[in-house]
Amino acid sequence: MTRKATITRTTSETNIRVVLDLDGTGVTKVTTGVGMYDHLLTSFGMHGLFDLEIATEGDLYIDEHHTVEDTAIALGQAFDEALGDRSGITRFADTRLVMDESIAIAAIDLGGRAYTVLDLPFIAPSIGALGTQMIPHALEAFAASARMTLHLTATGRNDHHIAEASFKALARSMRVACELDPRRIGIPSTKGVL
Repeated sequence: MTRKATITRTTSETNIRVVLDLDGTGVTKVTTGVGMYDHLLTSFGMHGLFDLEIATEGDLYIDEHHTVEDTAIALGQAFDEALGDRSGITRFADTRLVMDESIAIAAIDLGGRAYTVLDLPFIAPSIGALGTQMIPHALEAFAASARMTLHLTATGRNDHHIAEASFKALARSMRVACELDPRRIGIPSTKGVL
């Protein structure tokens, strides 16, 4: 079974290509033009053990909004496509992850229903060129296009640590939920479809 996807998304605001291998080793190459976002997505691929290539060209002369949001949408679409009908996957996962003074908890369900609950108490308006309000926005866009439920909370005193711990916790949860369960036959739902 090949669990890979290539997504291209072209709008008047962005041009994006995402290549994803769910069963990779964490090899990543991310270029969005927003340094902190590249850092978070690189951590996500590495700690989820997803091979991930993201190349985004966006209208950064305006701000980072379209670049960040559209990249998250395309990444979610890649997961949705790579998972196929989601047959045999573990489906649910949760992770508690620390980074220095910060702790993040990510619980997910790849059950096909998009829902997001976030509690990310950022202090500053931005981390480098990435506005902190864009982080929850990107996570919501990702969960919606991946067709998943995401609950993610974090605490800490350093915004960089809060953001990075959050993406690493999400990565670890995605890794487990995407894994094939050797005991699972078929769709992991009593409905028979996700």
